[in-house]
Amino acid sequence: MILASLRKSLLIKAESWAAQAAVELPSQLPLSPAPAHLKDADVSVPWALSLCKAAKRKPLEVAQELAALFCAIPEVESAQVSPPGFVNLKLKSSALCANLKALTLSPETYGRDADGPKTKILLEFVSANPTGPLHLASGRGATLGDSLARILKRLGRDVWSEYYINDAGGRVELLGQSVKARYEELHGRPAQVPEKGYHGEYLKDVAAAAPAEAAGWDAQAWGRHAMKVLLDSHKEDMRSFDTRFDRWYHESELYANHAVEDTLAFLKGRGMVYEKDKAVWLGTAAAEGSEDDKDRVLVKSDGKPTYFLPDIAYHKDKFDRGYEILIDIWGADHHGYVPRMKAAIAALGRDPDRFKAIIHQLIHLYRGQEAVKMSKRAGEFVRLREVVDEVGKDACRFFFAMRTPDSHLNFDLELAKKQSSENPVYYCQYVHARICSIFRQAVKEGILSEDLSLPGPNGRLVEAPEERALMLKAAWFPEVLKSVERELSPHPLANYLLELAGLFHPFYEKCRVVDPADQELSRARLLLCAGVRDVIREGLGLLGVSAPEQM
Repeated sequence: MILASLRKSLLIKAESWAAQAAVELPSQLPLSPAPAHLKDADVSVPWALSLCKAAKRKPLEVAQELAALFCAIPEVESAQVSPPGFVNLKLKSSALCANLKALTLSPETYGRDADGPKTKILLEFVSANPTGPLHLASGRGATLGDSLARILKRLGRDVWSEYYINDAGGRVELLGQSVKARYEELHGRPAQVPEKGYHGEYLKDVAAAAPAEAAGWDAQAWGRHAMKVLLDSHKEDMRSFDTRFDRWYHESELYANHAVEDTLAFLKGRGMVYEKDKAVWLGTAAAEGSEDDKDRVLVKSDGKPTYFLPDIAYHKDKFDRGYEILIDIWGADHHGYVPRMKAAIAALGRDPDRFKAIIHQLIHLYRGQEAVKMSKRAGEFVRLREVVDEVGKDACRFFFAMRTPDSHLNFDLELAKKQSSENPVYYCQYVHARICSIFRQAVKEGILSEDLSLPGPNGRLVEAPEERALMLKAAWFPEVLKSVERELSPHPLANYLLELAGLFHPFYEKCRVVDPADQELSRARLLLCAGVRDVIREGLGLLGVSAPEQM
């Protein structure tokens, strides 16, 4: 991968310069695409801006010295300096072609970061209570979590994914009372759903499908039955959404293994809890470095644990299982829970910076300009399954991936169904399908054999600006994956794919690919098309989106 190799070479040169200047290199030394107005530059290196203060030199002077060193790197054709202290590099066409060939030889490993961190990561996401169907917001959480898991694995990280099921405590009894009331109603007997129970019409379906022996069930039995039915629907929804979990972790496991009471005892042993008003409290507000604004109840005065205590036990269990970084993806109503959980992790004696919470914002559903409420049987929310049935999994996942988690998302059902360039996912998929059709045509014309094998790159044959732009964009794919890791969001990849697809159109218009009269040039351009095809296919796959060969 050309940029990974370039970065190593740049670091060697920068370290040499730093040793002579007696300064220390910063830990973060970024590379970025050169600005569009610099026609003879591909990569911008801003390192002089970070080094000038320690070196007590002007940034332009440092940049000039670095540029002289960088010119000796094999992949670099030229290095120019621009204010206030950037070194702008132009890469050799031969190096870009070699990167293209390497990409097409092993597209499934393209982007792997062998030198990256080896920490063990646990991603927990969706984790919807099994008291109702999955709603549309769960789809956004699923897209974030599953895409991050795929991308982190592509980079070479040790990452596992988990779905936490709240199947213990009072919600089982309350759900049971609610569905039992629906069962009685269906059989013509008067019944009332508890005021704080679950009022969604979907419970009528659960009650109607209950076995004959359900008539004699108590609320606990009804609750366990309803949770199983609803959890099975969650699993089916996640399968159809192409979302994978390494483990479905039940809260009831924590109680069965005495992890909840053991966690409380552990916190007591650390002097982190106290009793007040017959309740047990976690004393974190006054702790050094705590982000929480007040102490929290762990065990109520009636002796029952709050939801917070098993949550702490679950996170303790994550660390005890050897995970070093915990990433939780939560819905918009969990903002206040973040400092609380960080404080709890500190109370466990763990580094709270090893816990990262991603909060995704609400989704507003539209049909064109008109706001939509689709669900008639799920209460006040839109079911994920309804939207997937209407627009498809690919559109859902790509649309969800295009925005940062902290931004509100307006989802247009009509746009998601359009088969035109206005629809972002169709725009990317269409380029992939078009390239596949180009290869079929090349075989038909006798330019390629049936195995579609291509020769090595010839830099002098792909020098048009449109060709170079595609080669360079393909080279940035590994760096985009690292951006996803830094930002803990798949949106850089989704937007990168749109940009790559956008660059293919002017290339296709100006550069004839299948030309029987010039087969050498055709094969060189087919190699370029293969690189674009492979990057789009791999990128879409990392987002959980298909790459059709015909559309």
